Amino acid sequence: PSRQRLGLRQPSGALAAVIICLVLNSHAATNDFFEQGIGLSRAGQFPEAAAAFEKSVKQQLSSGALVNLGIAEWQRGHAGAALLAWEQARWIDPFDARAGANLKFARQVAQVDAPQLKWFETASTWLPPNVWVWLAGMSLWLAVGALVLPGIFRRRKAGWQQALAALAFGIFLFCLTANIGVVSRTQIGFVLKKNAPLLLTPTRDGEVIATLNAGEPARRLRTRGNYFFICTAGGSGWLEQGEFRLVCQ
Repeated sequence: PSRQRLGLRQPSGALAAVIICLVLNSHAATNDFFEQGIGLSRAGQFPEAAAAFEKSVKQQLSSGALVNLGIAEWQRGHAGAALLAWEQARWIDPFDARAGANLKFARQVAQVDAPQLKWFETASTWLPPNVWVWLAGMSLWLAVGALVLPGIFRRRKAGWQQALAALAFGIFLFCLTANIGVVSRTQIGFVLKKNAPLLLTPTRDGEVIATLNAGEPARRLRTRGNYFFICTAGGSGWLEQGEFRLVCQ
């Protein structure tokens, strides 16, 4: 498909087919708001559908509800909100192929890039955040157990026990690094509005450094008043909080 800014055109037939599949076959845990959103989406009432899916997410967080929220936002021309919802779905479930497919297509249309991640942040995307916490805890206890239990039972440590302890401790260190990546990624967010002004100072009359596309990723560095100081691929500056939202919020 030709590349245009997301929100300036409706989804093409390819994405529309994905949308139909997602709306009809979502495996999200259903609730009243989710079912209401499905019905409104089928009727083409996308602003109302988006509101229903937002309530569904607050009632029961699920990747399926977030995927459908993104679809409704996309259909109503809110590119930034759509990309944010799909990124949040991937945060919950990194294996959600539906969110990944929509993100890939939407970024091509919007001419925006995926967030630039450090290596440990990339590693943290391989599994859901809570899984890394559990793996870190279990591997640490396994390493300690393999080293301590033979002494408690007054038995000589076998070679396999020492190897197991070394392996478990290595897994613990990797999981610890991945958890650091998860925390670091909480400062990544997305521009919600088209042509959002990036300012030199955190004031309304500040000099405009650049304008940002809806859905453009950025990293929040600090906050002052009603403004975030963000770092994008093209530079750094201040952006009003209402025009930017963190993926983990």
